[in-house]
Amino acid sequence: MSGKTVRVLSSLLFFFLFLAIGHTQEVEDTPAEKFPYKPLKLNIDKEGKAYIRFIIWHQQWFVTNNLAREETDLRVSTQVRRSRVLAYAQVHPRFLILTHFGLNNLTPENLTSLGNNGDAPQLFLHDAWVEFKATNNEAIYLGGGLHYWKGLTRLANQSTLNFMTLDNTRPFVHWHSLAVTDQFARHLGAYAKGRLGKFDYRIAWNNAGRNGIQRDFAFGRGIQTDSLVYNGWTQENDGNTAGNSIIEGYFRYNFWDEESIKLPYQVGTYLGKKRVFGIGAGFFAHPSGVFNYTSDQHESVFHFALDAFLDLPIGANSCLNAYAAYMNFNYGPDFASRWAATGNVFYGQVGYKLGKTNFMPYVAYQLGVYDGFEDNINALDIGLNYFVLGHHAKLTLEYHTIANDIREGGLDAQGNIQDIQQIRFQAHIYL
Repeated sequence: MSGKTVRVLSSLLFFFLFLAIGHTQEVEDTPAEKFPYKPLKLNIDKEGKAYIRFIIWHQQWFVTNNLAREETDLRVSTQVRRSRVLAYAQVHPRFLILTHFGLNNLTPENLTSLGNNGDAPQLFLHDAWVEFKATNNEAIYLGGGLHYWKGLTRLANQSTLNFMTLDNTRPFVHWHSLAVTDQFARHLGAYAKGRLGKFDYRIAWNNAGRNGIQRDFAFGRGIQTDSLVYNGWTQENDGNTAGNSIIEGYFRYNFWDEESIKLPYQVGTYLGKKRVFGIGAGFFAHPSGVFNYTSDQHESVFHFALDAFLDLPIGANSCLNAYAAYMNFNYGPDFASRWAATGNVFYGQVGYKLGKTNFMPYVAYQLGVYDGFEDNINALDIGLNYFVLGHHAKLTLEYHTIANDIREGGLDAQGNIQDIQQIRFQAHIYL
């Protein structure tokens, strides 16, 4: 961590704590419990068994430039990280419909003059699916559409409403197909989900999107082979397609409290409201997804993972959160996709909510050991959450760094891989 980074982080941490302490003193006579959150819910019948639920959220970021570049001056940019609206309706005990739309990553660089020209982020469809309960118990639900019932890991299904960290780990190894075969981590397809006692599952068959992401996406160097391309499905000369189908799944056993399977979005931390310990295993398979120009043949993509999640109340007000995952990626020999590459990834995070305070410090670490890279990729996040009203209103300050990833940092003037060091601050509210 450079001297400039330490100075900036110290100043922002002081300011962050000043705001939080000021807020605590201001509202100490009106605790959050006096303002209970009530979901935005419209009952369709008198009993409330048929209803429509609305969720609205915004995440506003303030992000420094890359502080690893010592020769540059400090700059802070604002960013609308997410602005979303989600609605789902349980119109019948056996039927559910969900629609989710919004935008991501609106920055000063991609604003347009009138909001309808240029290449600015626009509102687009994130999720649109329907679901049918096939059994009288929770054993089998069937659904389809543009959906988020994903495989591989828990964090591949991560909710953006209740992260324990600021965001999902970057590089996005859990969202490994993001912008490669999907639309912002969603695929068009069909899924099955269910629960049998302490065991629950989700499995999906999807069509692969053809997003045109080539294997040399912003890499430049560091990759040992140029023979492979991964860009979703491929149109053959005879009119047939290859790589059209993706199969993925995730299977979990909860030893203590059960977690909801109503929606796919996995909770980052329950802040001590549940006692959860679960272990999971998942996979992602894309037959004939990669084309090898050397052999003139299609090759398959296959990833698998193991993970474990702990969210444990300690005493009356504290909470320990921990998560660990091992992921094995196989795109073909020495291949690197946009976020991951052939090889192994280890990820872990630990956070602790401090007693009666609203503070929760955390640390997260990602290690990528890839066949086609000379050096391992290291990503580290050190952060502090301040919960104004649980996850419904919170502030997060985080130091974020990635080392040895040419895809994220690019090259400096001397041709060396450029590390990333940033300080990120988020204001998050959802209703």
